[in-house]
Amino acid sequence: MASSNFVDYVKIFLKSGNGGAGSAHFLRTKLNPRGGPDGGDGGRGGHIIIRGNAQLWTLLHLKYTKHLIAGNGTGGSGALRKGAEGDDIVIEVPLGTIVKDAETGEQESEITFHGEEKIVMKGGRGGLGNDHFKTATNQAPKYAQPGESGIEGWKIFELKILADVGLVGFPNAGKSTLLSVLSAAKPEIADYPFTTLRPNLGIVSYREGLSFVMADIPGIIEGASEGRGLGLRFLRHIERNSVLLFMIPADSKDIRKEYKILLHELKQYNPELLDKARVLAITKSDLLDDEMVELIKKELPRISAVFISAHTGQGLVTLKDHLWKALNS
Repeated sequence: MASSNFVDYVKIFLKSGNGGAGSAHFLRTKLNPRGGPDGGDGGRGGHIIIRGNAQLWTLLHLKYTKHLIAGNGTGGSGALRKGAEGDDIVIEVPLGTIVKDAETGEQESEITFHGEEKIVMKGGRGGLGNDHFKTATNQAPKYAQPGESGIEGWKIFELKILADVGLVGFPNAGKSTLLSVLSAAKPEIADYPFTTLRPNLGIVSYREGLSFVMADIPGIIEGASEGRGLGLRFLRHIERNSVLLFMIPADSKDIRKEYKILLHELKQYNPELLDKARVLAITKSDLLDDEMVELIKKELPRISAVFISAHTGQGLVTLKDHLWKALNS
């Protein structure tokens, strides 16, 4: 699927429905020409609701939606008949979607499982009919309550990929290649920066029929937390990963320095990311002999590390063992 089909950010104007007015009606029949108040209540306005859909993985279906307006409730009528409720608008979203207020940036809702529903904007309450206002001293109130107005405003929908393991590394660290080897995912792979322009998900098979989900995101560069490169647009996807797999190629000039830069960018974006379990994979290890491996080991940061090669399969079983242990520790 083309990278343009992956949409993880949309901004939409939403308006819930107005509540219907209560009725100021009086019972009038041939047998009872001066009956009491019998005005019914107005119907509530339609809600704006989001619902999780596990079959969706992008916000593409909302890309060209700029305004969504729920239905208004109808007014009450005589014989205590309540007005009809306004039609709700239900917005299907992929799991991992959050809704923010566009002005304040405050997160208001979050969807994490299939079928979960959250009301983003409540419809206005229907007004009470005059039947509610009769008292011992006022048996014929001629007034009823108007309906409550709906709520309106711009909302931001953001998708944060839900995955067990997130791949973290500079462009061309071999993340897409590893994902393609460990899973059935087929990300675009080429030898130039930012081949990956959207997150890719793959299901990695483990022992005895077990599995976990791995996410490849676009490569991080120094200054990504400040918006450089693909920047903040994709760093947020790491927030939902349980384990972070740092990937640094064996031919790097300074593995420890690259690792520190990656950690710094994550910390600048969100310090809580450093609380996640971490595993380090030294990629392209088929280029190394035993002596070089031992030399590099002495320079590695104090973190669970595995030497791997996606091309030869070296260390991939051990890597999956490390990741499974981290996921279940």
